[in-house]
This record gives sequence, structure tokens and C-alpha cells, in this order.
Amino acid sequence: MTSTALLTDQYELTMVSAALAAGTADRRCVFEVFARRLPDGRRYGVVAGTERLLDAFADFRFGPAERDAVRDVVDERTLDWLTDYRFTGDIDGYAEGELYFPGSPVLTVRGGFAEAVILETLTLSILNHDSAIASAAARMVSAAAGRPIIEMGSRRTHERAAVSASRAAYLAGLTATSNMEAARTYGVPSAGTAAHAWTLLFADADGPDERAAFAAQIAQYGTDTTLLVDTYDITAGVRNAIEVAGPDLYAVRIDSGDLGVLARQVRQQLDDLGATSTKIVVSGDLDEYAIASLRAEPVDVYGVGTSLVTGSGAPTAGMVYKLVEVDGVPVAKRSSNKQSQGGAKRAVRTARDTGTVVEEILYRDGTELPDSVAGSLNTRALQIPLVRGGDRAADVPTLSEARSHLARGLVSLPWEGLGLSHGDPAIGTRYLNPPEAP
Repeated sequence: MTSTALLTDQYELTMVSAALAAGTADRRCVFEVFARRLPDGRRYGVVAGTERLLDAFADFRFGPAERDAVRDVVDERTLDWLTDYRFTGDIDGYAEGELYFPGSPVLTVRGGFAEAVILETLTLSILNHDSAIASAAARMVSAAAGRPIIEMGSRRTHERAAVSASRAAYLAGLTATSNMEAARTYGVPSAGTAAHAWTLLFADADGPDERAAFAAQIAQYGTDTTLLVDTYDITAGVRNAIEVAGPDLYAVRIDSGDLGVLARQVRQQLDDLGATSTKIVVSGDLDEYAIASLRAEPVDVYGVGTSLVTGSGAPTAGMVYKLVEVDGVPVAKRSSNKQSQGGAKRAVRTARDTGTVVEEILYRDGTELPDSVAGSLNTRALQIPLVRGGDRAADVPTLSEARSHLARGLVSLPWEGLGLSHGDPAIGTRYLNPPEAP
């Protein structure tokens, strides 16, 4: 086991130390994770990283090496407490793959102050990253309108972030990843053939030999491969590809230039050469807007990298982890532009008989939702058990289940909620009778 205990901020530890000294470490508290607002231009968010988070919680242990690392930060009493640390509380949350909106209580953590507050940084680190990637990827999937997308952004981010980004992208509906660790760890289908370096490798004193590069690739992998045709002249590249591989070549890839114009030209050339079933893969700094602009072009598969692994302009989901209840008493932050709603909350989403969602309703935990609130609309509770008494709950959704859940959720949005234009969240969030915090 590799401990995750030091994936935290120092002030989590100093708060624990001070709480132990003050006798407040065991006060029963409720913390909630939520986003005050969605990133600019976004109409919905996607919850991702939950399963990774639960795995990280299981490894949140202070062994000898971890205690030595914090020995100059906390006192001996706190070191003893950290030695025995185990989260023993309860956690509820939105299922992975669920849509969320401003104020949605994505995660609710119940436990003693010290044992719950120490999980803040790790929780936000995972959920903010994975949810940002999944939210961006979901927009790309919608823009692609059913065409496959391959994630290939490993070289554009931190080596470990690349793995979790691949997982989040697959959850959101991408077809495959180029990242082999993501394939091994999470079972994400892998894909990839060759880069420009492969074609350049076959140059010699007599000049480039693109045909030799293609022939070597076909000899190794057969015609069920993708040839990169834009290393030199793209028209010659397509001709060389089909002459070498024949009309049954699986695909050609274009990685630069005006992709829309080139896709039309390449499609016409492939058809003229009899390669009518050969697919066209395009890549090269694509984001959801570029994908949408290519929807009318003869593109079969997209490859996305930089924009995906950086959240396409929103690298964090902006979630926060806030104390909302102490010993049953609602508490709330009142700072300007950073207010929170006191009290633990439950959440339901209303929908028409057609399945189209209408509104998200939050209400005080421990109270009943009045029937009159939803009227004739159908309601669905959003939170599920994730941890009970410190142990992972049964039936926490798998990656495959989360992927399917999100696909259904996107279909349930009002049509304008899937647009790429700026606007309000796809549905509103309403809080019934918020309690007054002291």
C-alpha cells in the first residue's frame, strides 16, 4: 500500500492538533462538497473521481514515514492520534457519472471534526480534477454526435494526472485512450499506431521514403491500422497509403492544417482510389468547439489531447469542502461571494414523464419533501451511500456503470442545456426553507 496521507495541506494537520488540544476534535460535524457556480460557459458539471476517492481514503494512513514527515508540524499527542487514524464516519454522495449544478451537495461527510476535516484536501484534489476533465469530455462527446473520440493527451499533463484524466474521459463517453497505465489500471480500451517520427525514420540520403514507412507498418499490423498521411504532402500521402495497403486500409489520420477542408479532399481522394470504407481520423488541438465545427465534414474519428486533459479552459470544477453542521446545529460561512448554506441537505431532481429534467431541489436532511413541491413531476433522489462506519458501502457504481449513468443523464437534459454557447445552468437549483445559521 502507498499511503495517501500526505496528499494534504499543512493546515489540515494544524487544525487537528489545535482541536485535540481544545477538546473539540470529536464534535459531530457534517461537511459538504459543492460548487458555488459552474465554470464560465458551462451549463452542467459531471461528477467523476468518486471511486478513486474511496480507494484513496482506504490508503489514508500515517505509517512511520508519514509521521516522521509531519513531526515538526504537530505535537506528540497529534502524532499518536495520527498513528491510529481511521475514518469511522459516513459518506453520502452523488453517484459517479451524475450531473451536478451550482449548490448540488455532491458529497456529504459525517464524522468527528478532526477525522473529517483532514480529508478535505485529498477529496477536493480528486473530485475537482476528475470532474473538470469529465465535464469537458462530456461536451466533446455531445459535439461529436456519436462519432468516436480517442483520448491522447498524456504528453500534455502530469504523468499521474494523465492516468486519471484518461479514466474521467472514458467515463464521459470517449472511446479509448493512448495511455497504457490507464488501460492497465482502469481497463480503458487503448488505441494508437504511429507518430510522425515513424515516417521520418525511413528517410535516407536519397530523401524521404513514406511508402517504406507505410509498408513496414502494414507488414507488422496488417491493413487494420491507421496510417498518418500528413508528414509530407497529404495528397501524396493518401495515394501512397492506398497503393501500399490497398483499398481495405482501416483509416488514415490527419494531424494538421485546415481539418475541415482537408477531410473533404481526402474523402474524395479515398473514394476515387476505391477506398470507400477507409475512415478518416483527425487530431491536432481539438476542443469541443472544433469538433462541433467539423460535424458536417466527412470525419469518422476524433483524437483529442491538450484541451481534454486541461479541462478545455476549466482545469478545476471549483468545488469546495465546507462545514455546514456542528452537533446538529447549522453553521454557514458568510464571507462576500463565498457564502454557504448551513445544515446538511438532501437532494432530488424532478423530471417530466418524457424523462427531461426540470429542476434540482435541496431540502434539510431529516425533513420530508412535501408532495406539493414536485407537483405532477417525477422525482429521483440523488445521493447514495458511499461509506458507512468507515467502510465502503455495497454497490458503489463501477466505472462502466458510471459511464452508462452519465450517458442517460445527458439525454435527460433540456436540449438547450447541451449547447456550447454561454448561458445559465441547464436546470435551476432551489433550496427549500434553509435553516438560519448562528
